[in-house]
Amino acid sequence: MDKRLSNLASEAAPFMARDRGRHPPAYAPGYKSSILRAPGEALVSFESTLSEKTGPAFGHNVIGALDNDLIHNFAKPGESAIGERIIVHGRVLDENGRPVPDVLVEYWQANAGGRYRHKREGYLAPLDPNFGGFGRSLTDSEGRYWFRTIRPGAYPWPNGVNDWRPAHIHFSVFGSGFAQRLITQMYFEGDPMIAQCPIVRTIADPAAIAQLVAALDMANAVPMDSRAYKFDIVLRGRRSTFFENRPEGN
Repeated sequence: MDKRLSNLASEAAPFMARDRGRHPPAYAPGYKSSILRAPGEALVSFESTLSEKTGPAFGHNVIGALDNDLIHNFAKPGESAIGERIIVHGRVLDENGRPVPDVLVEYWQANAGGRYRHKREGYLAPLDPNFGGFGRSLTDSEGRYWFRTIRPGAYPWPNGVNDWRPAHIHFSVFGSGFAQRLITQMYFEGDPMIAQCPIVRTIADPAAIAQLVAALDMANAVPMDSRAYKFDIVLRGRRSTFFENRPEGN
């Protein structure tokens, strides 16, 4: 076989199908919302249309100068968000560890007190007038993204009598268009609330839970300013990050 063709064949060979056994069941009574949301009939698959696969497309011009700085992108001039300053960084990779460039990564979160800036938010923690809780990045040629923010607080939610969500940041990962979207959450290393969260406990595989936990990365911290956390996002395959909306991956 031609050496070039042999190399291409060996590169394509390691494709790994998504292991659906790691995905939590749609019906999980411990997570109260799933009782009404779980489908009552067998799922029906629809093929994607050409327009869904090809557009609309994203470009670098959609990213503003402060879009990846949640400490300042909603703050008044000369002010900043309140809370523990952190840097979150990582890479978007495919199932073979190759970088995925030009991916639109969006992230949103509660403030340092555990409150979201949303009109239906009911938690009594105060709003931070200088924190909007939303940002976005485009991955570079090596699949890298990063942003600055405030470490979010835990908050209670009406699931059980005294259930709390651990500190977390939501992530949305887009392909080349809006129809190619995956959603997940990132937790923080060492947080004892992770093991007590009813949503996290719907995931049976401890290894899948571990992939949702960002590691403390003091090598990339800024002295006297911010600690850093590393969170890689893997698309497809058995090493795939757990996504909330697509059991089968992208």
